Amino acid sequence: MNFDFGFAIVAAVIVVSALFVVRAANLIHAVLWLGVTLLGTAALYAQLNAPFLAGVQVLTYVGGVVTLMIFGVMVTRRHDGIDVVAQTEGADRGFIFASALFVVLALVTWKSAPHVPNPAPVASSADIARALLGEYLIGFEVLSLLLLAAIVGAVVLVRRRDPEPAGEPSPAAAAVSEVNP
Repeated sequence: MNFDFGFAIVAAVIVVSALFVVRAANLIHAVLWLGVTLLGTAALYAQLNAPFLAGVQVLTYVGGVVTLMIFGVMVTRRHDGIDVVAQTEGADRGFIFASALFVVLALVTWKSAPHVPNPAPVASSADIARALLGEYLIGFEVLSLLLLAAIVGAVVLVRRRDPEPAGEPSPAAAAVSEVNP
């Protein structure tokens, strides 16, 4: 049996950081642990000789999604002085179910994994770039516009107007009173 210690170390980091994501009482810490989990996934892609996927994982998820999540947490101020209290009722049933699901999926994967004598050729980053910027250019651009619209919509939905202090006129009312005394 060929055992790769590098894979075991990265897999252990991913599992431990994923547990910290779920168990974190502070929302910012949970997002940062999620970043470690996603970075570990990129390391697995790199170990599997998929440099394009590893790069996309780092740029898109670690760089983009984690930054966007931290920004969203900061904008909504949901983290100020609030600690999440873990509810332990039903946790044992959830752990048993998750463990059983893991065992079933591991057995199915182990039993049904075909032996491939000649693996398929691996596409290079240049081949993927030619496909995305050639044959699939329209779909690629439509997807980027859809993601841009989703981000703008999310910012519009979560933005909050600060309440005005009692007794003080709003900036618009103050400007009108200065123009018309």
